[in-house]
Amino acid sequence: MPVARSWVCRKTYVTPPPSLREVPSRPGVETHWYAVISWLPVQLCCPLLDSAALNLTVYCPIFFQGEYGLRNKREVWRVKFTLAKIRKAARELLTLDEKDPKRLFEGNALLRRLVRIGVLDEGKMKLDYILGLKVEDFLERRLQTQVFKLGLAKSIHHARVLIRQRHIRVRKQVVNIPSFVVRLDSQKHIDFSLRSPYGGGRPGRVKRKNAKKGQGGAGGADDEEED
Repeated sequence: MPVARSWVCRKTYVTPPPSLREVPSRPGVETHWYAVISWLPVQLCCPLLDSAALNLTVYCPIFFQGEYGLRNKREVWRVKFTLAKIRKAARELLTLDEKDPKRLFEGNALLRRLVRIGVLDEGKMKLDYILGLKVEDFLERRLQTQVFKLGLAKSIHHARVLIRQRHIRVRKQVVNIPSFVVRLDSQKHIDFSLRSPYGGGRPGRVKRKNAKKGQGGAGGADDEEED
C-alpha cells in the first residue's frame, strides 16, 4: 500500500553545525554555544553570547539597531555596502606602485574625503588604515547620533523623532534625514531650527491651545469682578 508523502514545513531555526556550536576555548573565558543562522530569513542570536569570547556586533545587525536607533536592518546593510566599496577601492589602489599617478591622485582624494567626514583621523592618512575601518565608524557620523551626543535629545530614538519633525538644523539648513553624514566642520553648527519651539520659534499646537484657554479664563474672571 503506497504511503502518502508527508510535507514538512521549514523550521524557523535549526541546530547549528558542529563548527558553529562552540567558541574556541580561551583561558579564563567560559564558552557558550551560539547559533547565528545567516542563511535563514530570520537571523537568530543566542542570548548567552559572551562578548569577550565573540564579537556580537559582527554577527547581529540588530545590535546596531538598538545602539544607534536604526529603523531596520536595511540601514545597517547600506552602511556595510558603503564600507565594502571603500575598502575595495583601497585594496585596488594598494596593488599599484606607490608612485603610480592613479594611486597618488585617487588615494589622496579618498583619504581626504574620509578625513572630512570624520571617519579617519588626520594622523592616519594611509590606505592601510582604510582596511581597518568598521561599521561603527560610519554610524557615529550620522546626524541622529550626533544630535544625541550633543545633548539635544533625551535618547537616540528621541533624536530621530526631532530630526524627522524638522526641529534640527545644520548651519542654516534644516535637515530631516537621520542618516545625514555630518562633516567635521559642520559638527559644531548642529542646533535647533529657528522656527522650532525648542529654538525659540512659534509655540506648538498644544501650548498655543493651553495659552488660549488661560487667556479666556482670565478674561471671564475679570468680567465677573466687574459685575
